[in-house]
Amino acid sequence: MTYPAFKAALAHVSPVFLNKDATVDKACSLIREAAGNGAQMIVFPETYIPAFPVWCALQAPIHNHDLFCELAANSIKVDGPELAQIAETARECEIFVSMGFNEGTTVSDGCIWNANALIGDDGSILCHHRKIVPTFYEKLVWSPGDGAGLEVCATRLGRLGMLICGENTNPLARFTLLAQGEQVHMSTYPPVWPSHDPAVHENYDLKNAILIRAGAHSFEGKLFNLVAAGYLDQAAFDLLKQRDPDSARILEGSPRGISVAIGPNGTPISEIMQADEGLLYADIDLSQCVEPKQLHDLAGGYNRFDIFQLTVDRRAQRPIRFQTEHSSQNNETSEGDTLTFRS
Repeated sequence: MTYPAFKAALAHVSPVFLNKDATVDKACSLIREAAGNGAQMIVFPETYIPAFPVWCALQAPIHNHDLFCELAANSIKVDGPELAQIAETARECEIFVSMGFNEGTTVSDGCIWNANALIGDDGSILCHHRKIVPTFYEKLVWSPGDGAGLEVCATRLGRLGMLICGENTNPLARFTLLAQGEQVHMSTYPPVWPSHDPAVHENYDLKNAILIRAGAHSFEGKLFNLVAAGYLDQAAFDLLKQRDPDSARILEGSPRGISVAIGPNGTPISEIMQADEGLLYADIDLSQCVEPKQLHDLAGGYNRFDIFQLTVDRRAQRPIRFQTEHSSQNNETSEGDTLTFRS
């Protein structure tokens, strides 16, 4: 048996804030750059297209209606032209792409999901995942997702799975992927995540939180964890500061996210990128995942499946189900049943 070995790129980068078309163009340029440097996979941050709604942490929601409307207008659909452009670039470059985006729907102009698409090196969408629970103030923007995207995909690079930000804190979500034989995990995070006013309380240490979660999942699963956090550029900072001068003080007092690759022993195998924008590369060799399984194999001999059982509902949620004379309550299909075209 042979085990894949490849170079991965982690995109510690900013979007063109709230501009989906320009952000997609930037993403395609970065995909080509990563492929040109020998990477066979690139991981983009949480909701890279067109932005992470950090404003929800900075001002009361009564002041942010215009930003919500702008985010909704710049959200994309999983079967839309923007993701198709990225998929075509992935196909041309023969590279796997994990893309975070704000997902809209034709069912409701104001419904947005925090979504991720894993795109194969042939341009096909292998997995479409929606964050199952938005965290804290994120609930002001995003709808809850479902279990349809909790899937590990078998590829030439190994068995790939992913979770978005706080989902990496959920032991059951993580075990769902481990139990499917996950070998390479992708974790995506925002550029910054203010939790308190730094003048009165210590703020959430996003760097430390990422290292704890990524290290734990790698150590427990004996797998590689590719972490990509966003980058808050000067243009976005200035826009938020212009709306509310106090926002600058809060952002400056909030630790930034990091991008890093973690090995099967739970420790970093790459540099930790935080202060600067750019692509971070890491060499992945899945043969390194085998030996540690002798010690702890949570999806195999180091578990008690006669004691513990986990049930996961993978049905895609939708607002309405139509029945015809040819369908029954227990046997019903519609266009929304596929991962790619959920509404």
